[in-house]
Amino acid sequence: MKKLFFTMLAFLILFSMLLGCGGSKQKLYLYNWSDYIKKDLVKDFEKENNCRVVMDFYDSNEAMYAKLKAGAKGYDIVIPTGYMVKIMAHDGMIQPIDLSKIPNIANIDEKYLPFTLDPEMKFSVPYMISNSGIGYLENKVDASFVPTWGIFGDQKYAGRMTMLNDMRETIGSVLRYLGYSMNSINVSELEEAGELLITWKRNLAKFEADQYKNGLISGEFIIAHGYSGDVFQVMEENENIKYAIPMEGTTISCDNMVILKDSKNIDLAYTFINYMLKPEVAAANIEYVYFLAPNKAAYELVSEEVRNEPAIFIPNELLMKSEVILDLGENNKLYTNIWDKVKAAK
Repeated sequence: MKKLFFTMLAFLILFSMLLGCGGSKQKLYLYNWSDYIKKDLVKDFEKENNCRVVMDFYDSNEAMYAKLKAGAKGYDIVIPTGYMVKIMAHDGMIQPIDLSKIPNIANIDEKYLPFTLDPEMKFSVPYMISNSGIGYLENKVDASFVPTWGIFGDQKYAGRMTMLNDMRETIGSVLRYLGYSMNSINVSELEEAGELLITWKRNLAKFEADQYKNGLISGEFIIAHGYSGDVFQVMEENENIKYAIPMEGTTISCDNMVILKDSKNIDLAYTFINYMLKPEVAAANIEYVYFLAPNKAAYELVSEEVRNEPAIFIPNELLMKSEVILDLGENNKLYTNIWDKVKAAK
């Protein structure tokens, strides 16, 4: 009986210890783009706050939005792009941000706030700034190569170039080349852009949004319209891969941290947002993701190589020529019509 008593007592003590070590830990549920945060930072946050961060991933704003609208529950923080923040705020899906709970908000670089589409940070806090541009093989282009959207009209690279299979990005790049807004709703400007894009299409291997990175690595493609982070991540695979923002300007996107309306861990969510805005955390994330965390206190902490990279720290001259792609509502169909004509053209 004594042996049974002490066995049961030991079991109860062990069970209590397990509950104290793990069962009572708060959990923060983060819904994010894949490979978009350095894992060591998450581990450090968990240690600092005696909690667990449970991560789930999506591959597009629309997929995330559809899942939440369909009734998915339990997430605390989501990281949508600026235009989606506006839609989610309008639909009552996210909470207003209490800036007083985020002391490190003072580190935000105000220069980038207009690109967030929520410059007063009423519903969101900036996370990462990205852009689209041109990835190319330095050893395969002419010595006189200049980064311009017009390069896709150069027949010497015919069959060795790709442009994004993205209606707004690709039509927008032609509009920018012509000197028009990437959000133009002028029918004649859009038709002019569509006709020019059809001539560029004849030089393209294809419209491609996923495999262009591998094509640059292998040398199948010489020039590719792509996203900055994608191209930077494959540079280590081929030392000849370079990335540049076209001289006419480009699209700028900002992904933002938001707290969902039905979050069960609001205080922990604010703690996480504040943690991500620490200078040393933001700097480490910049080095990992190769996008810009708009955190002015972090800039001096990143490596000189990254700090001198104009595709991450965009020069003001190029930044002022660039735009955020806007949701045009009913006018989106103008782009759909042009895109259909481009896709159908020989």
